[in-house]
Amino acid sequence: MTQSTVAYWEPLWASGRRYRKITDPERQLLAEHLGPGHSRPALDIGCGDGLLAHHLHDPLGYRSTGIDCAPSAIALADTGHRGDGQPHFQVMDFATDDLSELPDPAYAVITCRLAYKFFTDKAAFLDRVRQLLVPGGIFWVVTELANRRDANDPLQRLGITSHDLEVLTSGWSTVTTVDLDLLACFALRP
Repeated sequence: MTQSTVAYWEPLWASGRRYRKITDPERQLLAEHLGPGHSRPALDIGCGDGLLAHHLHDPLGYRSTGIDCAPSAIALADTGHRGDGQPHFQVMDFATDDLSELPDPAYAVITCRLAYKFFTDKAAFLDRVRQLLVPGGIFWVVTELANRRDANDPLQRLGITSHDLEVLTSGWSTVTTVDLDLLACFALRP
């Protein structure tokens, strides 16, 4: 894990910072686009407090793993949810750590909710995702788009640029985009 990545995220999670919760419309989109898990493996990259990994597990029925570079985020995600039948959480920097340290060699679903923006080398990040995605699998990305906020809005920096969007959506056999207020959801298939 890179020290700069951890140095940025760890203090935020450790200080009690929380991020956008999953809404009912987003839950509905997840059910529609990912379908039932049937105990297939799912990976949530940048899982933070683990809300999406837990949702993938129950009610969707995936055998989910959540990873985040911030130990405080993983501690929060794993609190009170230990034991069989719960998501697996581990500290991992997806951009730099050894992918063989994950509990499964491949995943039917890989999610990245509100974290894609923060990967510096997006092409390398997407190559790593493709390495882990089973044929016919789905890469589900939820991100803000920069052009959805006014140019003078300081939160505009949280959105991805048109170039980032082009990198994200290139090289997939199927790209489905669904708008969700300031966010866009992408179901990407190899």
